[in-house]
Amino acid sequence: MRKSIFFHAGCSVCVNVEHDIVNLIGDDKVEVVHLGDNKSGIGESDAAGVKSVPALVMPNGNVLHINFGASMAEG
Repeated sequence: MRKSIFFHAGCSVCVNVEHDIVNLIGDDKVEVVHLGDNKSGIGESDAAGVKSVPALVMPNGNVLHINFGASMAEG
């Protein structure tokens, strides 16, 4: 079974999300790529369709961008 891949840049928000993702999915099912420490991961994230970090690439190729978008109060 392929793992999900969590890409992040190392900021405090990213690290907190990393811990939450690993706790939710399990460290045996997610690979963490810290782009600040692993510059070679930038090409991999681009090829996967990552547009911003933090982002989780699912085994089926879907990219879940985890950031603040629209406020629920605006709905």
